[in-house]
Amino acid sequence: MARITLEHIRHAYGPNPQSPYDYALREVNHEWNDGGAYALLGPSGCGKTTLLNIISGLVKPSEGRILFNGQDVTDFSTEERNIAQVFQFPVVYDTMTVYDNLAFPLRNRGIAYEQVDRRVNEILGMLDLTSRAQKKARGLTADLKQKISLGRGLVRSDVNAILFDEPLTVIDPQMKWVLRSQLKSLHRQSAVTMVYVTHDQTEALTFADKVVVMYQGEIVQIDSPAELFENPKHTFVGYFIGSPGMNVFPVTVDGSKARVGGMEIELGYAPAIGQAKKVELGIRPEFMQLSRTGMPLSIRKVEDIGRLKIVRADFAGQPVSIVVKEEAEIPSEPYVQFRDQGVHIYADSWRVGREA
Repeated sequence: MARITLEHIRHAYGPNPQSPYDYALREVNHEWNDGGAYALLGPSGCGKTTLLNIISGLVKPSEGRILFNGQDVTDFSTEERNIAQVFQFPVVYDTMTVYDNLAFPLRNRGIAYEQVDRRVNEILGMLDLTSRAQKKARGLTADLKQKISLGRGLVRSDVNAILFDEPLTVIDPQMKWVLRSQLKSLHRQSAVTMVYVTHDQTEALTFADKVVVMYQGEIVQIDSPAELFENPKHTFVGYFIGSPGMNVFPVTVDGSKARVGGMEIELGYAPAIGQAKKVELGIRPEFMQLSRTGMPLSIRKVEDIGRLKIVRADFAGQPVSIVVKEEAEIPSEPYVQFRDQGVHIYADSWRVGREA
C-alpha cells in the first residue's frame, strides 16, 4: 500500500506548451493517504485518465514529481511502482481458463500453489465466477471478461495501489451495483490504496471515501460525498454532483444581501467578493422550498420521477429546479423560500463566505 504524493504535476501532450490551455493537466498538488479509496470524477477530457496514467507510470508528467511513501517514483516503470491497473475494456488471455487468468499474476511471482489456489477461489467467489472457473475466456461475453480483468487487478494483495480506469463501462447496470459494493467491501478488508476513474457520479459517490472532482485539467475539490453535495467549492461541482444539479444564477451582493431581479436574499454574512468579475448564487434544488409565502416564482412544468417531483420554474427571470416529495401539494400561486444552509455565493466560480 502507498501514500501517493503529487507535487506540481503538469502535463501537456504537445511540444512547447505556452498557456494553461496547452496542458491536459494544469497543476496538481495533493497527497492521497495510504489505504484510501479515491474516485477521480469529471467529464470526458478533464484529465482524469491522464492523471491515472501518470500515477501508474504509463505517462511521465511534463513537470513535477510523484512519490510513493515519500520515494520519488517519477522515473520508475509501472512494474517498479508495483501497482495493478484495470482498464476500461477487458484485458484477458483468451486461451486460458478463467481460473488461470486470475492465477497468472500470482504464479508469475512464484507464490506457492496453496496460496494461489486460496486467493483465486476468493476472487472467483466475490465476482460470481466460480461456476465458470474452468471455462476458456475466449467464449465469454464482454461483461464476464471485464469481471476477469477486475479479478486480475484484485487478486494480488502486495500492490502499492490498484488503479481502475472506468472499469464498469461494459457491465450491465445491476451488476455494476453489485461490483461497486464488492469493491468497497474488499477495500475495507484489504486497506489497499484504490483510485477509481469515472464520469458517473453514482459510481464515484458509492465507491469512494474521498471524491476528486476534476474540471478542465484541474482538481477543483477533494471531499466526502456529503461535503460535495452540501458545500460545493466550485460552481462546476454544484452542477456536476446531484440530479438535477445546483441552481446557479448571477446576483449582486451588498453587504449581507444578495439581489437578483427585484428579489433580495438575506445571506446572514457578508461574502468577500473582492474584484470578482462574476458573482453568482448557488442553491441546490433540495434546499428550495415551495410555499404560500416568500418570494414569488412562475412554474413552467412539473416532472414526476416516482418518489419525488422536479419543479421547473422561473425565479426573478432565472430558470431554477426545485425538488419536492411526490405527495407535496403544488400551490396555485407559488412562492419559494431558501434554506439558509443551502445558499452559497461564488466569486469567479469559487465559493466565498464563512466556510470558504
